[in-house]
Amino acid sequence: MIILFISDGPISLAALGAASFLLFTRRLKPERVFKEVDWSILVFFSGLFIVTASIETSGLLNYLLQYAGEFLRGGIISLSLSSAVLSNLVSNVPAVMLLKPIIPLLENPDIGWLTLAMATTFAGNFTLLGSVANLIVAETAKHNGIQLSFKEYLKAGIPITILSLIVGILWLNFISY
Repeated sequence: MIILFISDGPISLAALGAASFLLFTRRLKPERVFKEVDWSILVFFSGLFIVTASIETSGLLNYLLQYAGEFLRGGIISLSLSSAVLSNLVSNVPAVMLLKPIIPLLENPDIGWLTLAMATTFAGNFTLLGSVANLIVAETAKHNGIQLSFKEYLKAGIPITILSLIVGILWLNFISY
């Protein structure tokens, strides 16, 4: 897979090829591996990308960026806040996909990419829906008899997210000067 990544091959084919190779070369039978896959989360995550692609192809993204673009280009704080909100509406990875067209238009795209990465990653901790990783953990806990409710998650998610976003914003402001 690394060889395919380095050779500028399609990333999706490299990942699919490596996963297929592992399925056939492992001592575990593929059926046993597939039994461990949480298909509901996989379908949910796939659905997020379908929604994201629909927003892009429908023209809704261009419409929203036309009105929010100026705010998004306002600097580290405004991009961080926008990224944090969007990350908790559509999850952090689809949020990056939706905001990627705005980053090259920023005064400093390098800081823009760092801001987007920082804010969407940290904002993913805010709610269970902020990151698919949170849902995976909640589902795994549920299978082990531990119920993690949305409200219970917020008790830790809100302060952790706010604190980490503040530190991230301060750090990015520090390194950008």
